[in-house]
Amino acid sequence: MPSTTPTPAPVTVIGLGPMGLAMAGAYLDHGHRVTVFNRTPSRADGLVARGAHLAATAEEALTASELVVLSLTDYDAMYALLGGTDPAAFSGRVLVNLSSDTPDKARAGAAWAAERGATQLTGGVLTPPAGIGDPATTSTFYSGPLAAFEAHRATLGVLTGTDYRGENPGTAALLYQLNMTMFWTALTSYWQAVAVANAHGLKAADILPFAVDALNLAPFLEVYTPRIDAGDHTGDKDRLAMGAASVEHVLHTVTAAGVDGTLPAAVLDIFRRGVAAGHGADSSSSLVEILKRPSS
Repeated sequence: MPSTTPTPAPVTVIGLGPMGLAMAGAYLDHGHRVTVFNRTPSRADGLVARGAHLAATAEEALTASELVVLSLTDYDAMYALLGGTDPAAFSGRVLVNLSSDTPDKARAGAAWAAERGATQLTGGVLTPPAGIGDPATTSTFYSGPLAAFEAHRATLGVLTGTDYRGENPGTAALLYQLNMTMFWTALTSYWQAVAVANAHGLKAADILPFAVDALNLAPFLEVYTPRIDAGDHTGDKDRLAMGAASVEHVLHTVTAAGVDGTLPAAVLDIFRRGVAAGHGADSSSSLVEILKRPSS
């Protein structure tokens, strides 16, 4: 009997930074016909050697596939790269925009695509390039028209697991930026700790085991989450005033080591604002309420 396995759908990948290269490579690994386009064509040399087609123009890249994956710095880069293209080239295309930007920019991008007859799926990739092609352990937020997502779910699933979050094109961008809010702040705190450790003659390897433990916040988040949603900042688990004293000790330790104290100073400022607002006896989770109001 003839095989009933469907032929992998053609895919275009526009933008060949590390993430775009990884995505195009994953599609080649799974037998897709891959068209690529990049401002610097030489970035595609390795992919072309593996069988990808390098489009000469953005228009050629768009018209080569129904599914077009955009891996660009931001939405402005999309407009700069594709804005001068004949609108007819967008007709019927599904633009999977995996570029990082704000929810408002994602919604505006979806409207821009619709004006040209295309459909945008917004994506927020929760893995570095090394994780692309491993859908069992990685994930990407998607939002936008459900029909478009369902039509291409299997193809998108080649890259990572797929986590669809509704029709609003800004939702995936919002969730991605929430992830980045936590990721970059936590990682910067690790760089801070390494700098202080180095000042005391320790290496990054010396603090790795407890750094991993310190950055595992799951036990705290599981306690705080239902309380925050209930508006309960009772100080029975911790108190903001004690937290402020602890952060002050961190700042003194950092600066005494001759290391830049900008990060802990900023954290201490937030804690002090909470105490000044009358939350000293409340949980440090009360800082959620402080952060809802811009500093005057």
